[in-house]
Formats: sequence, structure tokens, C-alpha cells
Amino acid sequence: MSGSERREQLIQISRTLFAEKGFDGTSIEEIAATAQVSKPVVYEHFGGKEGVYAVVVDREMQKLLGMITEALAASHSLVKLERAALALLRYIEESSEGFRILVRDSHAASGTGTFASLISEIASQVEDVLADEFAARGYDPKLAPMYAQMLVGMVALTGQWWLDVRKPGREEVAANLVNLAWNGLTGLNPNPRITATSRALTGAARPPQPRPSSEKELRELEKARERELKEAEKVRQKELKEAEKARVRELKERERLLKEAEKAREREEKIRQREARLAERAARLEQVDHPE
Repeated sequence: MSGSERREQLIQISRTLFAEKGFDGTSIEEIAATAQVSKPVVYEHFGGKEGVYAVVVDREMQKLLGMITEALAASHSLVKLERAALALLRYIEESSEGFRILVRDSHAASGTGTFASLISEIASQVEDVLADEFAARGYDPKLAPMYAQMLVGMVALTGQWWLDVRKPGREEVAANLVNLAWNGLTGLNPNPRITATSRALTGAARPPQPRPSSEKELRELEKARERELKEAEKVRQKELKEAEKARVRELKERERLLKEAEKAREREEKIRQREARLAERAARLEQVDHPE
């Protein structure tokens, strides 16, 4: 197994253990034993438990943040909200272990990589969206930061609840979240659904549509379908571009980590050489003080 493969193996094993037991409940011994390596191998790659934990948390933060950022790139505010909710729920569904790590009480080793800081970063992006929307509707844009915290907090807490219950399904949860956020308690839709534009991204089946009763309705329906297809194609192209950017970022991150590991090995080698020189000097002094 190559060095990079071993590093990735240790990250995945640590991710599972941290999700199950938390930072304090996981030991270097357990990580090494699960990977069937010695403890020095783990230290060589990460310097200690804090190092591997920081890498795991940073990976999960970047993954979730990237998904939310992409969702907020939609054109219409309602679609932004739908896709952001769907993105969070999809992350929870596909990366349950990662989400459990993020929502735990983060250890100091994670630095800024806590769930609270992640939520704040997402809220800052939502704040920009809301500020534009408020200005367009005649509301005070200065209130956008407060509303952003409210909105993101509502979605995040719902995600934590759904992590364990997993019912109802992802799309139904997102539809009801958006229903409350978009319509408010006084204007709730009794039968909320995700819009067709967002549904096209999830691959969900389209609900049965009523048959048009006139030529005019038929033309309007065809126009609506054309708009949906164009929007879906734009989204698909954007996703391809974002995926390529993500791949480039990942390659750069791997390169950075390899450089850091090389620097760490160089530091260790310098320390060993210095210790060897000190030991040699001490031996010479011992001979001078106690000649045979």
C-alpha cells in the first residue's frame, strides 16, 4: 500500500471511529489497530490524534459547504431555498458519519472546523441572497443577517433531527421546510411540493399533472416545460463546471497535504540528527571527564 493510500485508509477509519465514539472516545491505539498498523505510522502521517481529526473535520466541512454554495447559485430565491435544504439532507443521507462528527461538540483540535462556524459561513452566504431579496421587496436589507441566522438555524436543526429518524423522505422534508420558511405559519400550503425545477436535480418522479382544458393552457404548459428543461440544463452545466473545480481543489489539497507530510518528515529527521549530535557530544564530554 502506497503512502497516499495508507493515509486515505487512516482517514476513513478515523472518520468512522470519531462518528461512533467522538474525539475523546477514540484513541490512536484503536485507529492503528483497526488499520492493522503500528502507532508510529499514524503519527508519521498526522502527528497525532488531533491531526487526523482536523483533516476529517475539514473534509466534511468543505464537502457540505460546497454542496450548499452550489445550491445557492440558483436564479430564483425559492429555488435557492429548496436546493439548499435538499443539499443538506442529501449530505446527511450520503455522509451520515461526517454529519455526526460535525454536530458533535467539537474538540479544540478542529480549530475553526466546528458546526457552529460552518453554519455561520453558510448564513453569511444566505445573508447576501436575503439582502437583495429584501431590497427588491422594499424591506430593510439591514435585517438580512438576523433572518439568515433564523433560516439557516431552522434548516440545520431539522437536519439534526432527520439524521436519526429519516422519515418522512428527503424531498418531503425539504418541501415542508420550504413551506414554513417561504409561506410562514399563516400561509402554509396544506400540500407542499418541491418545484419541478429543483425536482429535476433530485431525479424524483414528477407528480401527475392535470390535463389542460384548452389550447391556451396547453401552450402555457408547453412553455413551462421548456423553461424547466432549459433551467435544468443550465443547472447541469453549472454542476459539471463546479465538479471540475472541486476536482482541481481536491488535487491541490492532496498536493498540500503531501508537502506538509514531507516537511514533517524533514523536521523529524533534523531532530534525530540533532539528538545524535548531542549524544555524540555528551559521549565525548564523558570521556574527557572520566578518561580511561
